Amino acid sequence: MSEIVATNEPAIRLGFFFGIFALVALWEIAAPRRALSRPRWLRWYGNIGIVALNTVLVRLIFPLAPVGLALLAAERGWGLLNAVALPFWLEVALAVVVLDLVIYLQHVMFHAVPALWRLHRMHHADLDFDVTTGSRFHPVEIILSVLLKLAAVVVIGPPAVAVLIFEVLLNGTSMFNHGNVRLPAGLDRALRWFVVTPDMHRVHHSDIPAETNSNFGFNLPWWDRLFGTYRAQPALGHEGMTIGLDTFRESGELHLHRMLLQPFRRGRGGYAINRRPWDSGGDS
Repeated sequence: MSEIVATNEPAIRLGFFFGIFALVALWEIAAPRRALSRPRWLRWYGNIGIVALNTVLVRLIFPLAPVGLALLAAERGWGLLNAVALPFWLEVALAVVVLDLVIYLQHVMFHAVPALWRLHRMHHADLDFDVTTGSRFHPVEIILSVLLKLAAVVVIGPPAVAVLIFEVLLNGTSMFNHGNVRLPAGLDRALRWFVVTPDMHRVHHSDIPAETNSNFGFNLPWWDRLFGTYRAQPALGHEGMTIGLDTFRESGELHLHRMLLQPFRRGRGGYAINRRPWDSGGDS
């Protein structure tokens, strides 16, 4: 199975990516949650351009993907799960859950460390919230994220199939929970015990700092409840809340070249977790 996973990993990931993207995009047209404030084409060309650029960079810089490293770790006996004898299904389940925790902690770190926030704020600077927002990350942040995942694979020693499942889940749920889609309130309340829903994650894209620094989960919703970062609803409601930051609000900031330069430009960046609420200025 490991060889099959390694050989078909790119095709599997691309297949799920395009399939889920198409489903969520059609859902947004059929049942949108909010009216868009900017033309879809203006945002999509920049957001999809970032996805294409990141995909090429990762393939060039990291010829050994996390799945391939998991295979190497199994051969060399690296990692905690390779040092113990557990049923295969349990290894897979544990690996997926622990990797999800790592991504949650990474997300918190990118809000807490000012230099990392400068990279991550490009994700939050989108002026609307839809399926493309889920893949809108600065290339430097993507490179750091891949490095962290590679380190986690070496430490955990997960089965290669678990890494593939995790990657597919992370990409798929990121597109789902960034979707501008409407769910019945009762269904949303039930789902958010098992997966991060669009209404749950949309709070995280509010321009109110206390809401920006909440609901960090991408896939599993449990970490926010466990670590006290869960917020059920935005104070102004989903239709009334403002998406984005208090900086980079001009439509011109949605162009690809402007997005790439945002981390290196001046801006208040007042959403870092370790920022004191009474501190009103300065760069971060």
